[in-house]
Amino acid sequence: MFKYLSLFLTLAALSLQAQEVNFDLKVSDNHRFLVTEKQKPFFWLGDTAWLLLKKLNREDAEKYLEGRRKKGFNVIQIMVIHDINEPVNAYGDVAFVNNDPGVPLLTKGNSFEDPEAYDYWDHLDYIIDLARQKGQFVALVPIWGSNVKGGKIPVKKAEVYGTWLAERVKDHKNVIWLNGGDIKGSDQTAFWETLGTALKKPDPSKLMTFHPFGRHDSSTWFHQADWLDFNMFQSGHRRYDQDDSTAFSQDNYKYLEIDLSLKPAKPSIDGEPSYENIPHGLHDTSQPLWNQHDVRRYAYWAVFGGAFGHTYGHNSVMQFYNEGDEASYGAKMIWQEALDAPGAAQMHYLKDLMLSNTYFERVPAQELIAKNQGIKYDYLADTKGQNYAMVYTFTGRDMDIRMGLIDGKKVLASWFNPRNGQTTPIGTFKNKRIRTFDPPGQAKDGNDWVLLLHSK
Repeated sequence: MFKYLSLFLTLAALSLQAQEVNFDLKVSDNHRFLVTEKQKPFFWLGDTAWLLLKKLNREDAEKYLEGRRKKGFNVIQIMVIHDINEPVNAYGDVAFVNNDPGVPLLTKGNSFEDPEAYDYWDHLDYIIDLARQKGQFVALVPIWGSNVKGGKIPVKKAEVYGTWLAERVKDHKNVIWLNGGDIKGSDQTAFWETLGTALKKPDPSKLMTFHPFGRHDSSTWFHQADWLDFNMFQSGHRRYDQDDSTAFSQDNYKYLEIDLSLKPAKPSIDGEPSYENIPHGLHDTSQPLWNQHDVRRYAYWAVFGGAFGHTYGHNSVMQFYNEGDEASYGAKMIWQEALDAPGAAQMHYLKDLMLSNTYFERVPAQELIAKNQGIKYDYLADTKGQNYAMVYTFTGRDMDIRMGLIDGKKVLASWFNPRNGQTTPIGTFKNKRIRTFDPPGQAKDGNDWVLLLHSK
């Protein structure tokens, strides 16, 4: 009896939480951020859960979404269709008739107790609604790009499938569209344009972007598209020395410099940086693994560079790896353990930090650095509002700060620790000239700190 009472109270609390979340998202008036209908800032803290629909049953989906809710994640990025040749979910339900995306396989009714009635699309509805109960958006990739690459699916199917899918989820307020899916927009451009238009028509209020191939940006192909509400880039999984000469490499803030200079103005975000616990370069499992320090670096570089939020990822979680599975990219940790990876636990400190200051006036502010902005891992990322400024160092090196760029005759300086979210005061200083700040500890990769300056 007490077990069921506890479950009832938990569900009631989640229902109340969902009622408190405003799922009417839109682009802010300055076209740089996302806001709710009541003009409250929405900081996108996303997680790549690409294979959730394919791998997780109801019970596991509950464990995953609840785990992410507790860590502050409010956007879950999911593939609707991973492989058109095997479009099957965790219950063995098939998505299409003869694998034809123009003909969804549907049953009468949606009773979970009746396997003959419960279909692929009912499970999708369930996952979307479960996320809503936990105050989360689902960012859906309708069909992963590899299925479309090289003209494998006719363009006319994009309109049929996109229109049907958009109508199917029209009443779900917590859906965001990720057109594309790890593909260049130049590969079957007409398909993606058609799909974007078809998804948008039934419900123009749902926000949409394009998830591109690694080291690429949606703005390269679709910035002017009416269906694209914000830009997304994939800074990817390679090291500096693993890149060709044309890429921005690990410097994800450079994508933002481009995006935020375009007209018309649109928000931008890193939708897939290097995952925690995935090999450098992705495919060679003998390479070192990206760790908690690296995922923090990507997050602070992007957000301080002007992104309206950030997406985190973990190698085991994005594929929901379990013992006995055929592992991709050398995954060894089961996904349930990976939910508590240190980088995942630290992401909400950034979200909390950004929401603790006046929000919509925030801009990148390289002018704060008086000398030696730095390159590669020594780069200093900086942002400011009217009465505050922040500077992030990945290596914990000295920083020479040009004072007087925020309001006030004096400023309170503090160190913010991205590993635990704690703030330690340094002192109060006159708000003029150049001042050098020396972060705690020895200068080395992963000894990252944020210098906080607040007007007094």
